[in-house]
Amino acid sequence: MTIDCLDVERTAGFWSALLDRPTMPSRPGWVYLGHPDDPHPRLTFQPVTEPKRGKVRLHLDVAVDDIDRGIAQVIALGGLLTGERHDYDEGVVVVMADPEEHEFCLVQYY
Repeated sequence: MTIDCLDVERTAGFWSALLDRPTMPSRPGWVYLGHPDDPHPRLTFQPVTEPKRGKVRLHLDVAVDDIDRGIAQVIALGGLLTGERHDYDEGVVVVMADPEEHEFCLVQYY
């Protein structure tokens, strides 16, 4: 999965800390989390010159054990709380955003 970024280092650093995945060798100006043989999807952060416009159509769901701690961690890492929350019988979903406002969901399953 490739994520376009104005500030590749900042955005990749956010995701590296949130997902507890170290950065890997990459092309100059890019940052990779994971490698091709990794069982988890590799995230690639590529530099672009234009800012994000509109809602991201593809997003990550990040499972957490405690939704409130997850929200606090995202905010401490420089992410944003969008204010959108959905409570379901099977759990709760809170829409968050990374430092460049790419939306993603924190999900706590019951």
